[in-house]
Amino acid sequence: MPRAAIIGTGFHVPERVVTNEDLTAWMDTSDEWITQRSGIKERRWLEIGPDGRTVESGAEMGARAARMAIEDAGIEPADIDQIIYATLNPDVFFPGNGVFIEDLLGLKTAGAMDIRNQCTGFVYGLAAADGFIQAGIARTVLVIGGEIQSTALDLSTRGREMAVLFGDGAGAAVVQASDEPGRGVLASVLHSQGRFALDLMLRSPEAVVPGRITPEHLAQGQHHPTMDGSLVFKHAIRRFCEAIDEVLEKGGAAIGDVDLLVPHQANQRITEAVGSRMGLAPEKVFSNIAKYGNTTAATIPIALAEAVREGRLRRGHLVVTVAFGSGFTWGANLIRW
Repeated sequence: MPRAAIIGTGFHVPERVVTNEDLTAWMDTSDEWITQRSGIKERRWLEIGPDGRTVESGAEMGARAARMAIEDAGIEPADIDQIIYATLNPDVFFPGNGVFIEDLLGLKTAGAMDIRNQCTGFVYGLAAADGFIQAGIARTVLVIGGEIQSTALDLSTRGREMAVLFGDGAGAAVVQASDEPGRGVLASVLHSQGRFALDLMLRSPEAVVPGRITPEHLAQGQHHPTMDGSLVFKHAIRRFCEAIDEVLEKGGAAIGDVDLLVPHQANQRITEAVGSRMGLAPEKVFSNIAKYGNTTAATIPIALAEAVREGRLRRGHLVVTVAFGSGFTWGANLIRW
């Protein structure tokens, strides 16, 4: 049975850099307040064009990341059998962004699906790609994580606890069947706990409400994301560590075997706490949240692409990707690069 090996990575972030100091023009905050709580110094947000829309769509960012990954893999777009697009906010209510990628890349009817697992989306997507390949449904799968967060944020003091955290961007990985012994996705673990769904969510638009969104929703700010930050922080550290231990046991490895941990970039304090609890040296834990913020489903593929280009992730390395997010959902992948 073939394994699913990541053979190419790519990413794209907007040119616009929004620093912590920039945010002080909209809300009562400071560079010190943001840095101490999150480790974030800046993030990338899409510009708004003269037509009142972002200058790129989420799918267009995803396509740019995908083209980089395809080139890195040394394949042609036509080789792709299946697209998996992980996002918490597709460009339109429906259809999902996967079909827009199929068109933008000219893939000639490749299968396409979206995964709505928020921050855990790429971990779930990689597990799904592995399943498609092992089942013989596809040979080459394009997995993308992409988000436009900036347009949903409440850029006032009321919304600052969420607004300072998030950025826009997309990352992509080409996953292909490999017969090389020991290479590829060795194990994945996936979990959820819906009792906490309302503690990290964006309520409106709602399909159960006629018209989907009302003036009352807007007045109450229900079209902006909300979070119980202390609850999420506590659960995230616990579930990150549990998922890492579980995926290592499932894949027959130990924490000492891991060359690089690539966690979802939620908060630098979470990343450091997880690395410390797992006994990993700082150089074995990848972090780029300081310059991109939390791009939810895009954080892990962006981090993988940067780790490869920085020489921190090389052929033969044992890698763990792990995430926790809205739902609550969490999971991990164990990968031999």
